[in-house]
Amino acid sequence: MPAAPSEFAIDVAGVTKRFGDKTVVNAIDLRVRRGEIYGFLGPNGSGKTTFIRMLCGLLTPDAGTGTCLGYDVRAQQAEIKRHVGYMTQKFSYYEDLSIRENLDFIARLYDVPDRRAAVQHSLDRLGLANRSHQLAGELSGGWKQRVALAACLIHSPQLLLLDEPTAGVDPKARREFWDEIHQLADDGLTVLITTHYMDEAERCHRLAYLAYGNLLTHGTLPEVLASTQLTTWAVTGPGLLALAERLRGRPGVEQVVAFGTTLHVSGRDAAKLSAALATVRDPAHQWVPISAGLEDVFISLMDEAKDNFS
Repeated sequence: MPAAPSEFAIDVAGVTKRFGDKTVVNAIDLRVRRGEIYGFLGPNGSGKTTFIRMLCGLLTPDAGTGTCLGYDVRAQQAEIKRHVGYMTQKFSYYEDLSIRENLDFIARLYDVPDRRAAVQHSLDRLGLANRSHQLAGELSGGWKQRVALAACLIHSPQLLLLDEPTAGVDPKARREFWDEIHQLADDGLTVLITTHYMDEAERCHRLAYLAYGNLLTHGTLPEVLASTQLTTWAVTGPGLLALAERLRGRPGVEQVVAFGTTLHVSGRDAAKLSAALATVRDPAHQWVPISAGLEDVFISLMDEAKDNFS
């Protein structure tokens, strides 16, 4: 039996996973409130997918305690699986079955009551009814994504785990997908999602940044942006590529990144950064202090993280 209902859909502490002598998830504490969209950021190989698989009962932690939907993450994995929808990076469906047949198959696996009505409701909700007899293998990326999401929702889960679900789909499909995710959260579904898209991360209620198994920062978007105490200047003018080369490596300059016709120059020590900029300033360029964006913070955190496979 699950514990008494809690405000947290996910409440774990010290969760750790090792493969051989490598620690791929290192003592992570995480709390995710019910009805919340929680974004996971981090470079490839940071442990995001491994952590998600431990939450949904596919992997057993080597250390740590806690609950997912009130069930113990180490002792009640079968129960967790019944109440979680997990959408992997590679959409799960059978290409030689129609959309309706795919959903009916998943509904059978979960022993969904009134299966026919559940399948029809899922088709209607995701806008798939008119294509229900089309083979899944013939669909474009955006439609395949919808089928995969419909399959994850067919058994009415309480928690949705999405592992880079919008990779490879067009901007319109991404926007429609996120509109649906926000509607699901508004209906009370909890969502944990990994993404590399900064605009998607900004649509989450809260964020966590993982790098090489370690949780470096977490909180609301403003809290994550403030956590690095990053000072950033936007530079415009001619010859930005040459200017960038002159700036890189100077004391206080941690990153120089091109954003279209603008350079973002950032550092955590505002005084050192200002001194470095003073050595290259000239009338041809305009220098404007700006608030660090999520991508600036992402790169800064990634640069400071230590690769656990090096």
